Amino acid sequence: MRRRLAGVLASLFLVSTLLTGCGVINSIGRGQTAGEKTVIFARGADSISLDPALIEDGESAKVVANVFDTLVRYREGSTEVEPSLATEWSTSDDEKEWTFKLRKGVKFHDGTPFNAEAVKFNVERQLRPNQTAEMPYSEFTLGMVDKVVAVDESTVKFVLKNPYAPFLLNLAMSLSVPMGSPEAIKKMGKDFGENPVGTGPFVFESWEKDTKITLKANQDYWDGKPKVDNLIFEVVKENSARANKLLAGEADIIDGIDPDDVGRLKGDAKLNVSTVPGMNINYMGMRADRKPFNDPKVRQAISMAINREEIINSLYKGNAVLANGPLPSVLFGYVKELQPYPYDPAKAKELLKEAGYDDSLSFELISYTDARPYNAIGGDNLAIAIQGYLKEAGVTVNITSAAWKEHKENVKNGKGEAYLCGWIGDNGDPDNFLYALLHSNQIGNGRLNDAMYNNPKYDELLLKAQQSSSNKERIKNYTEAQQILVKDAPWVFISNSLDMTASNKSISGFSIHPTGVYFLRTLDKTTK
Repeated sequence: MRRRLAGVLASLFLVSTLLTGCGVINSIGRGQTAGEKTVIFARGADSISLDPALIEDGESAKVVANVFDTLVRYREGSTEVEPSLATEWSTSDDEKEWTFKLRKGVKFHDGTPFNAEAVKFNVERQLRPNQTAEMPYSEFTLGMVDKVVAVDESTVKFVLKNPYAPFLLNLAMSLSVPMGSPEAIKKMGKDFGENPVGTGPFVFESWEKDTKITLKANQDYWDGKPKVDNLIFEVVKENSARANKLLAGEADIIDGIDPDDVGRLKGDAKLNVSTVPGMNINYMGMRADRKPFNDPKVRQAISMAINREEIINSLYKGNAVLANGPLPSVLFGYVKELQPYPYDPAKAKELLKEAGYDDSLSFELISYTDARPYNAIGGDNLAIAIQGYLKEAGVTVNITSAAWKEHKENVKNGKGEAYLCGWIGDNGDPDNFLYALLHSNQIGNGRLNDAMYNNPKYDELLLKAQQSSSNKERIKNYTEAQQILVKDAPWVFISNSLDMTASNKSISGFSIHPTGVYFLRTLDKTTK
């Protein structure tokens, strides 16, 4: 298998070299004038939408986080919260009522005022009966909200159905309830996702699909005008092509760095390369509601047939660590002692035989072509490695691949018996992984439990953890829940990636936030 993986990598390097010679995308934005500061952020895929209520992907979040504000926001470098559009807040003794005092004098980019009625509109838009299947985050971020009340113009109250420990953290998420202009949302309807209007540091300017999104500085931003005039998110799908653009000075920032490019980026004196432990998980999901993966023995066998450690060493080359469960080690509630099913191809064959599959099992694995923050080598390279291991166990894997946006639709539409995916934590709370992705309440209607995993005991433990104000009690519940999950094996736990970016040394005010989102309100660029 090592020789096979080495051959795959050599072929990929050749393709990468050939692609590098192609022409680059023109990165000069329309409407820019001489002397303006323009920062180009090159990334591997386009956004899906810029309507925060309708998206769950990181490429959309990168843009949304800079067009919209939330009531509270994360402090730089942590998931502790600080004031944003809300200046202060308080809770009732039973922790079921949260009251927020709002910042006065703030306006949306279209000139309409931000106030309590705007908050009420944005929240109720995502509550039942207004909630739709196209709102993947709504149920787990706001499902505990019974109602929201505009007390007066600058005071808003949330009434919860039950205490919910991560509530304040959820409100800081860039894809939870960022505040959009009610007038713009009403006027544009479904087109709001292509014409977003928020209160954030940057104003949406234009979107050339699969090419670039251009933002302009908000001259009247309540937290001070940004130091950068233009912020361009440019799509450069091939990893090494992105690295080449940065080295040539045609991009200012890149992410999704291929392990093979790390050395040459670190070797350039004009660049900064940043690496931090990632709040993410890279996994293969198996659909537990259908054959063959409705049989736990089959899921266990597949987990045993894949040499995850060899994949990490051969493909990721030190830029990822082996995952031992659903949580990355940077989260509280992570259990170091968890032990997923070990690599044991002989035992895997035995389990498959017991399940009635004696060298006869085949399934479709759907994959993605793009590099992702939790999988810098792209889904297809990982899929090919998995295919090779499972072939040795007598299992036939048919890979169906698509670009990221289409892949997400394929996953949501239930295509394939298994799928490659990943997740970047939004708020630093285990609930954001364990409940959001694997609780049975998150099955169907566009929600996030695409493995269709359903275990009542697991569900019960997560609900207890949500409603407890004791971190000690929460950790106890999360530990037991993870032990159940590892035993049931709805996922093959692959890796936790290191978050890595590279930027020109002319760039300041840029850093990787633990949530994997880039908050660029303090971004600056030194010009000659």
